[in-house]
Amino acid sequence: MPFHIEVATGRRHARSFNLTEEELGRTVLDPWLSDRPILLGDRKWKRGDEDSRLRILEGPELSIQDLAFSQGWANAERSASDVTTTVLEAATEGRRTQRGPATLVIHSDSPVQTLAEIVSGHDTETVSPEQLRDRIDGRDPAVAAVILVVQRD
Repeated sequence: MPFHIEVATGRRHARSFNLTEEELGRTVLDPWLSDRPILLGDRKWKRGDEDSRLRILEGPELSIQDLAFSQGWANAERSASDVTTTVLEAATEGRRTQRGPATLVIHSDSPVQTLAEIVSGHDTETVSPEQLRDRIDGRDPAVAAVILVVQRD
């Protein structure tokens, strides 16, 4: 069954109707749970902004007539079930069980030299341990691998 969503902050809201499960995950759940903005309507919506809230309904597909005259959300509420809590819990659990970045520990007599060899010819950046922790824990889908170089005993 399709999903219908509403993102709201105060009196402002945006809605989308007839989303597939894949569309819901890609365009709404992934950004929302990663603290990235959802692009909907004429603005970007983010979970941490003010009192932003997300509602997810699951129910029959709404026709053009059902959506006419700004009656889409009222019709969705009449014919669909609120599955917000269930869907967000399942998506959160799915994110926990997803395979994170590849990890590798390298034991070296010269960690600085080993690190220099690894990064030679690549763009690098220095980040704080806190930034690193946030990126590794799954919030940054661009993180593909984590390499820890330690001094050999």
